[in-house]
Amino acid sequence: MKILEANDIVAGYGKSEILHGVSMHLEAKEVVTIIGPNGAGKSTLLKALMGYVSIFRGDIKWKGDDVTRLKPHEKVTRGFGYVPQLGNVFPSLSILENLEMGGFTQSKKTIRERIDKNFQLFPILKQKLSKKAGTLSGGQRQMLGMARALMTDPELLMLDEPSAGLSPKASEEVFLTIADIHDRLGRSIIIIEQDAYQSLNISDRGYVLVMGQNEFEDKAERILTNQKIKEAYLGG
Repeated sequence: MKILEANDIVAGYGKSEILHGVSMHLEAKEVVTIIGPNGAGKSTLLKALMGYVSIFRGDIKWKGDDVTRLKPHEKVTRGFGYVPQLGNVFPSLSILENLEMGGFTQSKKTIRERIDKNFQLFPILKQKLSKKAGTLSGGQRQMLGMARALMTDPELLMLDEPSAGLSPKASEEVFLTIADIHDRLGRSIIIIEQDAYQSLNISDRGYVLVMGQNEFEDKAERILTNQKIKEAYLGG
């Protein structure tokens, strides 16, 4: 069953169009990776889905309801979770305070329960609970960003470049954690990623965007073995 549909999205910043009619969908409990060259509009697509950029034409449906014009906080209440590439933690706050901020709309009891649940997925965070987020490594920050997004118990988790700037080892740990989130919690996940191999390896399907338009769509394993796509977008 399709839970998210984006149809012919034309979106951008100010009067500048970045997306020129992009369409995509997501099934329940599905993992989808969106790849493409720099400037393809991948991050803009996530921001459009979340309500952070202007949508000039097209529509977004969540479980059949039109949510095109909803604000980001309204989409959070519908079950959307979003982890941006930058600014995904409050560096001056402790890990505990970051998690509490992520769940500030919830009751104190619910916040405690979700923090405990997050520690099962992110045990390293429990070990550093009182540490400032700004002291964490890049991989640990990404994990905290995901944990903070999960504090609202979203059905959909959108991740923008979760491996950006990370070492190969840290990147591998982050993708293992994403797979764990999917397997344990059954969340639907959209990943924007430059490390296409790792991301597609944990995905069901993939999209390729080029210059703000759909270029290709297929099952993840077929994208990984498509020679034309490999040469153009996966480094051969």
